[in-house]
Amino acid sequence: MQKKDSWLLPEGIDEVLPDQAVALERLRRQLLDTFARWGYQLVIPPFVDFLDSLLTGSGHDLDLQTFKLTDQISGKMLGVRADMTPQVARIDAHNLKHEWPTRLCYAGTTLHTLGDPLEKTRSPMQIGAELYGHSGIESDYEVICLMLEMLAISGLENVHLDLGHVGIYRALSDQAGLNEEQEAELFDVLQRKARTELNELLDGLAIDDQSKALFLALPKLNGGRDVLEKAAALLNGSNATVKQALADLQSIADKLRRDFPTLPVSFDLAELRGYHYHTGMVFAAFIPSVGREIARGGRYDNIGQVFGRARAATGFSADLKVLVNLFKAGAEQTQARVVSAPYAEDPDLWETIRDLRAEGSTVIQYLPNQSGSPVDLGCNAVLEKQDQRWIVKPLA
Repeated sequence: MQKKDSWLLPEGIDEVLPDQAVALERLRRQLLDTFARWGYQLVIPPFVDFLDSLLTGSGHDLDLQTFKLTDQISGKMLGVRADMTPQVARIDAHNLKHEWPTRLCYAGTTLHTLGDPLEKTRSPMQIGAELYGHSGIESDYEVICLMLEMLAISGLENVHLDLGHVGIYRALSDQAGLNEEQEAELFDVLQRKARTELNELLDGLAIDDQSKALFLALPKLNGGRDVLEKAAALLNGSNATVKQALADLQSIADKLRRDFPTLPVSFDLAELRGYHYHTGMVFAAFIPSVGREIARGGRYDNIGQVFGRARAATGFSADLKVLVNLFKAGAEQTQARVVSAPYAEDPDLWETIRDLRAEGSTVIQYLPNQSGSPVDLGCNAVLEKQDQRWIVKPLA
């Protein structure tokens, strides 16, 4: 007996139906082929992994997003991957062990305990690229350019880029002598951009006036290129690490203006996305009509240390489902030829069908006594025999 509502799926878990599956697979292939042409090699990490490996270098948020279970063989805790990046870092550090820069890419489903407030899905299809073994801004710039290329191939227009640098907050915290608890509390207030609360918190901390002024300046440092000039003036009393971070941001901004003169670029020095994970420059791509980033990335050096080898690292990722949905909402899809063929024991018919499929056409051959018209089957052309030859005729 069929259970009532047995067709229902868990909240935030979705099925991919034929039309969207075709679009997803087409875009996945295009993007992975593009990554390969940039020198990024494909890897396929496991869907389930030891929990310690999955959470390496990550913060509390990823821990909360990870489904956990006990391995019946080893007795150890396993997790269903919520983010593929730590697994790819392990492949670089432990399996490949190259001394030279390594470029890797990946695409696969992840699973989250909680859905994104806007997308609602708990099963994103993560696609991304990582560059290991180079610590300069040149590698940061390469992955930013590749991310922009990915968005262009996805058909997305009016993309905005937002840049930040978590190293600035780290350096200011060290300079002020904050302990771990104070640093975490201040981080939370800065993320919420609660300026009144920020003033009250800083008044209660035993730090010098100069450090307080620097922290108070951070939320004001967001906007266009002039933000970097303001930051250089306001953070003039900070240490060399902060000054180098600002110089790196300025260098990236100059490269972007040279290579992408029409790209809107903004800066937010109080944006600390992935603070517990990233170590340097962070970036995200936005579309004004969407209330969240559509791709994000940054530098996360030394994540491979727990796998036996610390490596400089930078990369980005996106949800392939989001990219496909945004493109379908804003562009017409080219309709491929889908041909309906009759059923007949005819060698000429079979050879014609085989040739059409080899050329890239979809051919659906009727089965004896089946129901449904060619239109019902999604066909836009039919095979008909004329003058002893099989001819493709478009449907009106």
